[in-house]
Amino acid sequence: MPREQQLSKIFLEVADTLVADFDIVEFLQQFTGRCSQILNVEATGVLLADEKGYLQLLAASDEHTRLLEVFAAQSEQGPCVDCYRSGRPRLHVDLSDPDTARTWPQFTEAAQLIGFTTTHAIPLRLRESIIGAFGLFQRDPARLSDDDILLAQALADMATISILQQRTLAHSEVERGQLQYALTSRIVLEQVKGILAERWQVPTDEAFTALRAYARARHHRLTQLALDITQGRFDTEQIPRPAKPPGEGLDGIGPAPSAQHP
Repeated sequence: MPREQQLSKIFLEVADTLVADFDIVEFLQQFTGRCSQILNVEATGVLLADEKGYLQLLAASDEHTRLLEVFAAQSEQGPCVDCYRSGRPRLHVDLSDPDTARTWPQFTEAAQLIGFTTTHAIPLRLRESIIGAFGLFQRDPARLSDDDILLAQALADMATISILQQRTLAHSEVERGQLQYALTSRIVLEQVKGILAERWQVPTDEAFTALRAYARARHHRLTQLALDITQGRFDTEQIPRPAKPPGEGLDGIGPAPSAQHP
């Protein structure tokens, strides 16, 4: 799909955030996937600061990136953490550079194990307030063009507007407490992904895809459905179990355990 059409889809989806019944986690999950395609990078992630100023992952385009960004936030390492604290973009960070490894040893090692060679971090900002960071990851070491960087900042601004759309701005300052709902929703969603993945013995990406497909098909809000599951108000047996390719195990790459016969 041409970039112009992809951007049009994002604009339409951002417009949908103007309605009251808006699911921020569902939007950002789709947003990160579209951004990866538009910017021609392997993965993207959105991190949001909580009430205490610590970054928490809100959405990522794939499971590997989700785990990496969670690790980065927990270890307080990586360009997204630095970007959030300084309020300035960190661009073209070479993960093979010894200086990068010395600055963020654990993050750099984890990112390289996934196969990433370059990363970027762009602030989520509203005027002078920084509420989080937008991370981009590449396996191809080719530099992003200046136009791509400008577009990435524009997309980060779209994400910021969408996150704050539901919230009230008091005296033009972002109140951290007003953002806690989005973070809480993400935590509940991660719990449900784990529950379904364990129950079905499939990777969490597949569990999330099945959950989201069910919610969309029946016009349910994704986070509300997840909350109903965690509180016992919804029977997960109603959600069709994802088909598992023959010979594939829980991790998605190894063989499935053979049945034990007496």
